[in-house]
Amino acid sequence: MKLSVVGTGYVGLVTGTCFADMGNEVICVDNDPKKLELLNNQIVPIYEPGLERLFKRNIEKERLTFTDNLKQAVNNSDIIFLSLPTPQDEDGSADLKYVFAVAEEIGKILKENEDKDFKIIVNKSTVPVGTSEKTTALIKKAGVENFEVVSNPEFLREGFAVDDFMKPERVVIGAKSEQAKNIMKSLYEPFVRQGNPILIMDPQSSEVTKYAANSFLATKITFMNELANFCEAVGADVDLVRKGMGTDSRIGKRFLFPGIGYGGSCFPKDVNALIKTSIEKNSEMTLLKKVDQVNKKQKSVLLNKILNHFNGNIKGKKFAIWGLAFKPNTDDMREAPSITIIKGLLENGATVSAYDPAAMENAKFHFGDKIEYVHEQYDALKNSDALLILTEWNEFRNPEFDRIDNLLNQKLIFDGRNVYSTKQMNDLGYTYYSIGRVPIKK
Repeated sequence: MKLSVVGTGYVGLVTGTCFADMGNEVICVDNDPKKLELLNNQIVPIYEPGLERLFKRNIEKERLTFTDNLKQAVNNSDIIFLSLPTPQDEDGSADLKYVFAVAEEIGKILKENEDKDFKIIVNKSTVPVGTSEKTTALIKKAGVENFEVVSNPEFLREGFAVDDFMKPERVVIGAKSEQAKNIMKSLYEPFVRQGNPILIMDPQSSEVTKYAANSFLATKITFMNELANFCEAVGADVDLVRKGMGTDSRIGKRFLFPGIGYGGSCFPKDVNALIKTSIEKNSEMTLLKKVDQVNKKQKSVLLNKILNHFNGNIKGKKFAIWGLAFKPNTDDMREAPSITIIKGLLENGATVSAYDPAAMENAKFHFGDKIEYVHEQYDALKNSDALLILTEWNEFRNPEFDRIDNLLNQKLIFDGRNVYSTKQMNDLGYTYYSIGRVPIKK
């Protein structure tokens, strides 16, 4: 099929590349000249495992191209995907100005070519319920009739996005006409050959499904974080509790790992957007309001442990940080707990030396030259008073503890991701703070 993807951010670039790899002709559209220059020079502007190989292969096969010409893309496509930013507005709602602006432009382009075949415009961006209707109205306002706006939310995990797209657990399509449903099913059938479902529903239900899934996962994480804090208060071990819970098939083992709060581009924004929409519709989701509040508070839990250990005075102390991204296998710093923690350290007069395998450049947007950036994890430890682990990258799981001992001023670790076992830390003689487990104090 002939496709276009408007927006080459995280979702748009993965979407366009993966569709191209399945044999479709894909035109990706963006209005950022610097990004287009990178893309046309076969440089992937984001960190996502497995993406670069597919990206270069499909450019070489001439199935994947990049342009700033929206008109050309629309006129040469059967399906136009909108993968545009929907940032959180000041009131918590999703800002849809980019989606609506492009929809208006598409309406004008389609009006100029009324003799063209049926077009499908797909909302791939995460949008509030009712957006498909509003997008339809904007395009119809231009006098266009032979089209349909479809909702097709993405369920991509950063760090696993290529696998998630190529082998989706499910595909959700919100459409009205049989024509649109059949075209979308044909597009996605090669991706679900193992039998995973393509779920066809109305656009409103499709839009809610995306928010519901992310908000439920955010709630599950938040419950575990509160439970971890309770376990610590009563002397229980949240790791043992987690295993006991996870064996219940009704609960499952996933998303039961406590930590220092969720971040990223999806969970915080989607939770707040659903809260805002529920208030507007006089059906307030009070549980989600609490989830958001607890998550914000959880981001300061490790900072509080640090301040308590040093009796409230960390002025002049130096802290080594391993991990800046909100999760491993991504360079995404949006809403990362590390931002809250590092800002707290700096405000209390401490200095920071930080390392992350992928997120160093994005971290500079948040901290500039206020912290030291190192390109090797052990360099961060030199003359530091403690090590903080804020992202559970695999390379941090089995470090050379002899080197850590020699570089740190004292054997002190604050582990926000429970990377190490308390027994291991006790045997090695560390003072060790983690989440939901009794601290080890030497």
